[in-house]
Amino acid sequence: MVEFYQLMEVARHMTICVASGKGGTGKTTVATNLAVSLNGPVQFLDCDVEEPNAHLFMKPRLNLAEKVTIPVPEVDLDKCDFCGKCGEICQFSAITVIGKKVLTFPELCHACKGCMMVCPREAIGEKARELGVIEKGWSGSVEFVHGRMRIGEAMSPPIISRVKEHISPEKITIIDAPPGTSCPVITALKGSDFAVLVTEPTPFGLNDLKLAVGAVRTLKIPCGIIINRSDVGDDGVVTYAEEESIPILMEIADDRKVAEAYSRGIMMVDVRPEMRGRFRIAYDKMVELVG
Repeated sequence: MVEFYQLMEVARHMTICVASGKGGTGKTTVATNLAVSLNGPVQFLDCDVEEPNAHLFMKPRLNLAEKVTIPVPEVDLDKCDFCGKCGEICQFSAITVIGKKVLTFPELCHACKGCMMVCPREAIGEKARELGVIEKGWSGSVEFVHGRMRIGEAMSPPIISRVKEHISPEKITIIDAPPGTSCPVITALKGSDFAVLVTEPTPFGLNDLKLAVGAVRTLKIPCGIIINRSDVGDDGVVTYAEEESIPILMEIADDRKVAEAYSRGIMMVDVRPEMRGRFRIAYDKMVELVG
């Protein structure tokens, strides 16, 4: 009985990050359909801020928008003595001194404020630079939050972090991570209770799955695998999962009806209602693994 209540407590506060080692595996399909299949208070966070597309399927009513900015240096030339200390400390070449000129490159700035701290004349202040926007609303009973990075920007982690600030400890949180295993993915994964790794049974899928497993193990996050289009390709993913003792949470067959619905922005569970139950079973497995 005690174990039952412990599992229920875990279930109420789970943060699940859905990731993949590469794009095109069905990560967003799994994340969105999982979110709408669960009972209880659920929120969905689309952290694929470079190209968010979960809204195309969940069709949320967005009623709140907020800009995401970071501080970048602004130099007061009347105070500056052009000593060059600001350029020496900047590891990203976002500020440099050439003769009697100070050049700043805001798009390279990581907002560490090191240049401000080392300036002996206190000639460096800061101004806000817009990175993107966060929008929030509802898709049915699911709370929906996504970030959109401004075109031309290079750094998505600050926006991902701001999206994650909306995580509610009283809800089941489903995070749709960016594809790959680079810094944006790590930012999305950090702090999650469980990672769902979506892959496909191909040599390319297996190779990128191994990279994703390495990332979540480095972060010490328990994980499980969902195999999309499981009836094509080979058994390499299944063999790997057995060797590494990684549970396979669910297998989704290649389904023309689902593919056609996807192309029209229709959810899998709307054309295959029986999939709701399968996603709930997969979630129950996650709760057991965490609990």
